[in-house]
Amino acid sequence: MKDSRLFGNRIFYGKALSIALPIMLQQLIQNLVSLIDNFMVAGLGDVSMSGVNIAGQILFVFMIFLNTICMSGGIYLTQFFGAEDPKGMKQAFRFKLIAGLAAFIPYFLVCIVFPRQVLSLMVIGNTEASAILDQGVEYIRIMFFMGLQMTVSMCIASSLRDTGRVKIPLYVSIAATLINSFFNWALIYGHLGMPAMGVRGAAFATVIARTTELVIYIIVCAKLKPPFVIKPHELTGIDRPLFKDMVKKCFMVMMSEMTWVLSETVTTAVYNGRGGADVVSGMAAGFAIANLFFVSFGGTTAATSVILGSTLGAGKLEEAKKQKTWLLSGSVVLGVIMLLFGLLTTLLVPVVFGRLSPAAIRLCRTMVIMTAAFLPLWLYMNVQLAVARSGGDTAMGAIADAFITAFVMMPLLLILAAFTDFGPLMLYFCVKLLDVVRVIVFHLWLRRERWLRNLAAESFNSV
Repeated sequence: MKDSRLFGNRIFYGKALSIALPIMLQQLIQNLVSLIDNFMVAGLGDVSMSGVNIAGQILFVFMIFLNTICMSGGIYLTQFFGAEDPKGMKQAFRFKLIAGLAAFIPYFLVCIVFPRQVLSLMVIGNTEASAILDQGVEYIRIMFFMGLQMTVSMCIASSLRDTGRVKIPLYVSIAATLINSFFNWALIYGHLGMPAMGVRGAAFATVIARTTELVIYIIVCAKLKPPFVIKPHELTGIDRPLFKDMVKKCFMVMMSEMTWVLSETVTTAVYNGRGGADVVSGMAAGFAIANLFFVSFGGTTAATSVILGSTLGAGKLEEAKKQKTWLLSGSVVLGVIMLLFGLLTTLLVPVVFGRLSPAAIRLCRTMVIMTAAFLPLWLYMNVQLAVARSGGDTAMGAIADAFITAFVMMPLLLILAAFTDFGPLMLYFCVKLLDVVRVIVFHLWLRRERWLRNLAAESFNSV
């Protein structure tokens, strides 16, 4: 008899929450610290905060790049974990490290070789572009020195989560964020006899925290010896056919994620061109607070990937079909809860960003309310993508999602920017309404069940 229930039982959601909540808490702690960072930098004025924000866009692209690599390797790592295949897990982890280190090359070029040229693309038309760029370049040159540490740490942390060990990254994150907060306080304004370094102090604090984070992860791996860990001299011992398959999956996921990142970067540049430093700082402040409830995305993605990946890797395809429905239904409920939480965060605006200009504060508050309203839709869409990728169907994101972004959303944004006098908030609202179309397209795509595959068995049989 076919199980047509929309929701699973308490045991199922208990398992999902046991994976999602530690990740959400970890990201919440990180984002709270980021909010504190923004609070400290905001005290330096609109220009300084704007400079850190445009540099942060570059760091955002790099982090998404790394996250995409870890996500692609994680598709296989979770399934090999479900199949209890440590050799396969090592291959997936090896892929993450090699691809992650390759991503460090463009990061170097942007941070050290061409920082001003790249950052200038983010403030085209802004009336205070030169002053903002001075702050942004100063910040990003220092942030380069945390790139390698962050790359290795993300590979280890994501792999721990892929195997269900979600609490370790949480504890490591707490330690790193506390260190980051302390050195932000000490170095931005010059406490405890340390020099007052402004935005440079914020950058140095991040470098110190990321370095500490990597040291902790190395100690954890040496002590616990998780099944995916490899020794340095084993890095090049790749299984070529499997590595090739992972590269293909990574390319498809990268196509989707990078199209989205490019669209976010272009839209941010368009928003920033609709005024002065108050627009840049106001929008940045709004996203800084919105990040407090955006933590639900990472938690739901991880829970979906681990649960479905393990079930598919164990060959339980019919069970995976039921779990997919339960996860999608649960995402709507969580979306409504996070919407209410998002509205409550507007109370933080005058507390955290009270030293910004009145125009920037108004923009920030409205931005928070608008993003919160989209949460149920975005969480459902987020789980749809995670379902597809858990079974290796990366084409949904690469084709359906990227197509809508590149050929519908971006032209719409540019047309609205060129032929209307809409402010940044109205532009944002118009382009995000297209996510309704994405959800419908994803629903139709998932009904074809291309995601319902045991990649662990297929990879084993192909070798």
